Amino acid sequence: MDSTYFSPFVLPFCIGVIVLLIICTIKYTRWFKQFDRLQRVIIRKNIFSWRFVAAIGEAFTECLLHRKVTHKNILLGYMHRSIAFGWFLLIVVGAIESSLAVPSGKPLWLGIFYRYFVPGTHLFKGERFLTNLMDLILLYVLSGIFLAVCKRIYSGFVGIKRPTKHVIFDKFALFSLWCIFPLRLLSESLTATLVNNGGFLTQSIGDLFSHSFANNFELTSWTLYSFALGTFFVALPFSRYMHIFTEPFLIYFRKIGVYENEKSSGYTKFELSACSRCGICIDSCPLSSELGINNVQSVYFLRDIRYKKLKQEIADNCLMCNRCVNDCPVGLELTTIRKQKRYKEELDTHDNYAYLNNIQSFNSIGRVIYFAGCMSHLTPGITSAMKNIFEKVGQKYWFMDEERSICCGRPLLQQGFIQQATELRRKNTALIKQSGAQLLITSCPICYQSFKKEYNLPIKVMHHTEYLNLLIKENKLPLTKDDLKIVYHDPCELGRGCGIYKEPRNVLKAVSKLVKSKYEKSSSLCCGYNLGDTVLELDQQMKIRNATMNNLLKKKPDIIATACPMCKKAFTHATNFPVKDIAEIVATHFVDTKD
Repeated sequence: MDSTYFSPFVLPFCIGVIVLLIICTIKYTRWFKQFDRLQRVIIRKNIFSWRFVAAIGEAFTECLLHRKVTHKNILLGYMHRSIAFGWFLLIVVGAIESSLAVPSGKPLWLGIFYRYFVPGTHLFKGERFLTNLMDLILLYVLSGIFLAVCKRIYSGFVGIKRPTKHVIFDKFALFSLWCIFPLRLLSESLTATLVNNGGFLTQSIGDLFSHSFANNFELTSWTLYSFALGTFFVALPFSRYMHIFTEPFLIYFRKIGVYENEKSSGYTKFELSACSRCGICIDSCPLSSELGINNVQSVYFLRDIRYKKLKQEIADNCLMCNRCVNDCPVGLELTTIRKQKRYKEELDTHDNYAYLNNIQSFNSIGRVIYFAGCMSHLTPGITSAMKNIFEKVGQKYWFMDEERSICCGRPLLQQGFIQQATELRRKNTALIKQSGAQLLITSCPICYQSFKKEYNLPIKVMHHTEYLNLLIKENKLPLTKDDLKIVYHDPCELGRGCGIYKEPRNVLKAVSKLVKSKYEKSSSLCCGYNLGDTVLELDQQMKIRNATMNNLLKKKPDIIATACPMCKKAFTHATNFPVKDIAEIVATHFVDTKD
């Protein structure tokens, strides 16, 4: 290596790179060793699969172009993209530029400090184009830095209500990141003053300086630039910016089929460090928008786990409504991680479920199983409507939890009682298998999600809105249609939890006029009465519910429809306005088949 391409000022940069590589290697190796047996098997079987190509594509669109962030917030997406993709382009084009100018014997840092070490001009064909291109890219990055500074001063400038709070390493990394590119601009401009090797931007700025000023401060400026880079690299593994290297790993693991389990593992560590702390989840959270609680959202929950300072109250104070999961641009399994941190063992359930042993499985060959769920029993209009519907279409059924309410186990799971929930699932699964039925229908979205995702049943599971939609589609349930305006509230567990949006709307369109609300489908608001939060007081739940009610009533509907007994109960307590489950609405629109 030619000593021409070395100066002591490159040492902070080089040391920072070495420290970064060592720390990241240690962290990733330790985390991978903590993967559970199933996760390891999945990785071993799929490590060389074609899914790797898909992972590269997603890493490019999400880690560099920030497609999902842009979809949520155009200006915020531009800010992230200009810094991430712009810096990537500076590295790539800089490497090309240095390779063309110095084909061999060049150090790794030459592309970073190219203008200082290669001050000549006309060294290769196309040099002028690349010089101007580098200036254009630098300007692109600086526009993102400008937005980042504005966001920190006034977050509303980029369309979010409040910026995230940072730990000390975040602040070091953030300040150094803000300094990197202005210092690069200054350094290259000062060098351009002396040797006229700048592009349209750096040369124009360089022409403003005198030669004596450039002589006195050029080396100082390049040294500060190197220090800013080195500081950022050293702080990065301990800061929010660890997501830069971690998110591509997480995308790859997801692509090959790795996912979170009920207990924390090494994969969880990757998820914790893949959070960029963009703060989008704060604005999404009803606790923030309606109650002004701004310290329990997923961004802080994950941060506190990572730095081992999580308070149990923060883990418990969450509605589990999945609005943050829906809006998270990284796609983190936020609800699952929160359940991990609620894990409890102290609940004594010895013989608590013994009554299930006395329940005999009904011979349901040729029948369907109807599982109402605990909350449906507290809103009996729903179960009565489903009975009428089964009778109307001549469907034989076994009402599995008719006489004694049988819990699906999900409420226990949400509160961290994993062992007890597992016991309930085991007993319920045995009853279902013994029945011989091939279809289970439930009216409760909480039960539906549990049966679909947590039970691994050998039979098909439907929510009653899916079942009703199927009956209508197959012309087995003739219905009348009126002109009443109905607004539909998407329950959290059914919508964001299971992706059921189309079927409930199809059913309602078959009987009445469906009107849209501002917040619906994946952006639907929580009713506030779910079983996920054990910290909120009743008056706080009511504030969240009232905000949701106001959203639904803005279009002046005749009826509020929902597909969740919990939501129906919450709304019914708030007003005398007609609130109906979809099954109840359908049961009032039967075609009279009498002669």
